[in-house]
Amino acid sequence: MTVEEMCRDLDYKNVLQYFCDISRVPRGSGHNEKISNYLADFAKAHGLRYVQDETLNIIMYKPATPGYENHTPVIIQGHMDMVCVTAPGVEHDFENEPLELFVEDGYLGAKGTTLGGDDGIAVAIGMALLTDDTIEHPALELLITTDEETGMDGAKNLDASLLKGRYMLNLDSEEEGSVLVSCAGGLGARTVLPIKRESASGKKVRVTVSGLKGGHSGAEIHRWRTNALLLLARYLFEVRETAEYAMISMEGGEKTNAIPCLAAADLVVDASEFEEFKEATAALLAKYQNELSAAEPDVMITLTEGDEGRYEIMHPNSFERMLFLLLQAPNGVQAMSAAIEGLVETSLNLGIFKAAGDSALFCYSIRSSVGTAKYFVRDRLAYLAEFMGAEFIPGGEYPAWEYKQNSPLRDLFVRVFTEDYGHAPKVEAIHAGLECGLICEKIPDIDIVSLGPDMRDIHTPKERLGIESTIRVYQFLEHLLAEMK
Repeated sequence: MTVEEMCRDLDYKNVLQYFCDISRVPRGSGHNEKISNYLADFAKAHGLRYVQDETLNIIMYKPATPGYENHTPVIIQGHMDMVCVTAPGVEHDFENEPLELFVEDGYLGAKGTTLGGDDGIAVAIGMALLTDDTIEHPALELLITTDEETGMDGAKNLDASLLKGRYMLNLDSEEEGSVLVSCAGGLGARTVLPIKRESASGKKVRVTVSGLKGGHSGAEIHRWRTNALLLLARYLFEVRETAEYAMISMEGGEKTNAIPCLAAADLVVDASEFEEFKEATAALLAKYQNELSAAEPDVMITLTEGDEGRYEIMHPNSFERMLFLLLQAPNGVQAMSAAIEGLVETSLNLGIFKAAGDSALFCYSIRSSVGTAKYFVRDRLAYLAEFMGAEFIPGGEYPAWEYKQNSPLRDLFVRVFTEDYGHAPKVEAIHAGLECGLICEKIPDIDIVSLGPDMRDIHTPKERLGIESTIRVYQFLEHLLAEMK
């Protein structure tokens, strides 16, 4: 039985079928053309009025059902792009190849890659709502934005005059039973360190750090998951106490908003000292495995032997400055909220690093629910980078979504949820970034909540989407929209 056939047996109102359909359409961040055109074709095929703007955002409109014509329209919102990450050893052309889905233990996954449940499930639910003739609802405006994962460019360039809704259901959350009402703001940052080189002879050795959990740098940062780049930097700092080497290159991470789970460095070692180097590596791995036994039980450091020869290595001064920046720059949780117990207030994540040729590139994602704290982290990075002779380049930013004291939509959500589930939902703020803050800036009087079905390990190849949870969330939305008369 194919995964499509399995989903058809488990489906409700075509939600899973639509998810399978869009999983065949390439939609990595920065490559929105195919999925945006697919959605435009969907609107045409179903006779829906739609707008496709210059940023490739899609807005589809569905009229109100009888009795709801005079109610304010409701915006259903998500993003079409996905984070594209493969498991170690897996090759996948995200620009041209479909995802290979599977069903296991009640969850949908993708073989060897991220699933794109974040935020493909919003797209699928929105498509189902627009083609579902059995539900009652006000006029619906389905807003699907582009490049949320890489800077929220779609939301930034959105013409808000195209939207008449003043209530919005954002479907970019990953925990059924939780309603999100606030999120952190964020910004990107890059450091570029010049590298000088010289020649050296020896045996080429690749050092690879693997087996780490990784995860979303907003949703998982408080779980203290080990950054593969920083563990590799620690290894490079400690191994030289007993074994000498020189560095050719180093790289790791694929997305600034994902905690790197894999990193590697190419080194040059004296061939006569390679056995010593292996022993020193084994001793350090045993130490790290002991330290991380609870948090990262599968951590591994492996050595791959290369050829003996002459290589272009980093000049010692360049290497020391690079290693110093890796070890001394802040990373991870920087402050917890004093107002909301358990909420991360400020963090940053070194998501991408590459040292090759004549430069080393550090790419960071900074988040905070306090704007001044966000800028202080940025300024600390800039101060450190410039002190070490590197160039600091601030990136795009997005605002926090601030908590709204008076929210009729939140109150209605809690009432309907309690009726459906028999208990109240968790009303929460999150550290991850959502487009809600940008949309609130464009439509100041809008009332927003965020929800979604259960997902696990987003932004990693272990990403999973709960099937029964997805169906329950859709059924809840049916009831919620009917109550918005």
